[in-house]
Amino acid sequence: MVPTGGDSMMGKRKELELVAFEGNRKKKKKKQVATPRPACSWVHFSREFIKEYSASHPESSGLKAATKAASDAWKSMSLEEKAKYTRRAREVWDNYLSTAPPRVPKPRKQTKLVTRCSPGRLFNVLQRLTPDQKTAVKSMGFGSLLGLRCRTLRRSLCLWLLERFNTVRRSLEICGERIPLSPRDVELVMGFAASGKDVVNSGPDDQILELRQSYNATNRGISVRLLEERLAAPEAGEDFKRSFVLYALGTLLCPTARLDVSPSFLHFLTNMDIVHQYNWGKFLLDRLVREVSRFRQGKQRAVGGCLLFLQLFYYESISVGETCELSPIVAPCLSSWGEEEITEREKRERELGGYGFGEVIYKERCLGMESLGDKTQPDDMPLIEVGIEGKEDQMNGQFVMAEENIPVNLEKGNVVCGEIEVFVESVRSLCRNTQYGCSETVDYVKKNDHEGTCIYAPCACPLQECNFVGSSEQLSLHFSSKHWDSGRRFQYNCPLPISLGVNEPFLVLQAEEDGLLFLLNKGIENIGHTVMITCIGPSSLKEQFLYDLVSERGISSLRLKSYTHNFPGRVEGSPPMDFLLIPFCYLSSSGQLNLEVCIWNSTELGAD
Repeated sequence: MVPTGGDSMMGKRKELELVAFEGNRKKKKKKQVATPRPACSWVHFSREFIKEYSASHPESSGLKAATKAASDAWKSMSLEEKAKYTRRAREVWDNYLSTAPPRVPKPRKQTKLVTRCSPGRLFNVLQRLTPDQKTAVKSMGFGSLLGLRCRTLRRSLCLWLLERFNTVRRSLEICGERIPLSPRDVELVMGFAASGKDVVNSGPDDQILELRQSYNATNRGISVRLLEERLAAPEAGEDFKRSFVLYALGTLLCPTARLDVSPSFLHFLTNMDIVHQYNWGKFLLDRLVREVSRFRQGKQRAVGGCLLFLQLFYYESISVGETCELSPIVAPCLSSWGEEEITEREKRERELGGYGFGEVIYKERCLGMESLGDKTQPDDMPLIEVGIEGKEDQMNGQFVMAEENIPVNLEKGNVVCGEIEVFVESVRSLCRNTQYGCSETVDYVKKNDHEGTCIYAPCACPLQECNFVGSSEQLSLHFSSKHWDSGRRFQYNCPLPISLGVNEPFLVLQAEEDGLLFLLNKGIENIGHTVMITCIGPSSLKEQFLYDLVSERGISSLRLKSYTHNFPGRVEGSPPMDFLLIPFCYLSSSGQLNLEVCIWNSTELGAD
């Protein structure tokens, strides 16, 4: 077939269009080349120097000799001589910043949440417990865990909550509001008591030496698999109880960044008969705040603490469209959330556009109702059951009440529910801190409130070789008589010079006026030491003391002015409170940390 003139013209036109298209592609590629960054002052000088050097030294071979000569000349120049090239480089750099297009940030990769909190692992162990073992679990106050139905964490939600967790205020800043977290919230969600003795995970090492050996505890901790093997045995005695608490703490309630369980937990498990008396709600919240703080500071890659509590607290505190429904209230909320309920909730979250689009609701509507079965109570504490439009869940042993506006009045031992009034005989009992000096006899309904603020709550001696426990007043007398040479006595409102040695993590300070004990705590960071002062006393006490810390080096000085926080013993980890960061260069030649300390008593808080 012979091409016609029209065909040849069409062919040429296509060739021209192809050439033009290729040219445009090359131009686009050239436009995509980023503008080179401006050179520094050294480069400006070397270019000028090498050009002159090559002209005046024709015998010089190559660029290497000229560059070496330029380097030597640059090093010998004064700052005034270099200023010419510095100004030139600055002008070019300013022009570059004003004309260069803004950089397009690379999309951030989704951060992955690494945590040892594993509800599924504990769930599997719970399914194999015998009836006797379940009874033993309830006797320790851990019965709420038997109603655990959730097996997996929603890591995207947990990560979202961690980004909005204010560890200083102990609150979640979500949905446009700040929601404070308290031990009472832990009790409502997880079912653990929010009153009682403080859990102290410190003490003399020889006190737990045998327990460490029995659990083959290493410096890393106690093996989780070893605990699983022990829990597989049918016995339900003291060894089972201790192993169960360790396993529950290490896998769900207080996991750390490591795979093993912290051996420090053995300090409060030496006497299993008093485990139910501890304030587990406060301990779980304190550990969660501590672990999240350490994660934020970059001290660990994994997030510790009970993240399941954060997840379920969000579900219970944020409504996603069902505010008008009469959903049942179950205390604790832990048993209300299984895989099906969580999947449905996550679906509604996605339909709204993601987390944080719900409405904050008030969830302490039925706190007068105690759980029937999840929480084992002593015999002197009656359980109150209100039976209007309610029913007892036979499987979980919990009382379920329809979510209506039913008034609950617990004054004078009476419970009023709608039009039905049930008279409950007033039961009075001694405070739990009787052995430490409290002589109060209170009503059952007011007992938790009293014990939560009791000034006789136990405090532990801060010295590692001593296991004394007593009220703050008893501890003051004990320290004065037994350890008078182990601390420093001071007067309020008077500066006191203090030196901390390399291996001294703290120093006990005792006030001469009232005998109160304070701790000067020293921690270590990458660039220096952290220093803070705490008061040894019940954590529920509101009294604070103003203190002043000063560290000097030559004419330079660092200063912190803050208020003490109350702790019932030695401080573990990094609590969310003010501290003074002192760089290593402030230490003496022998490594000592020299400070000036001043503590004001409560009558002088306004002093400067």
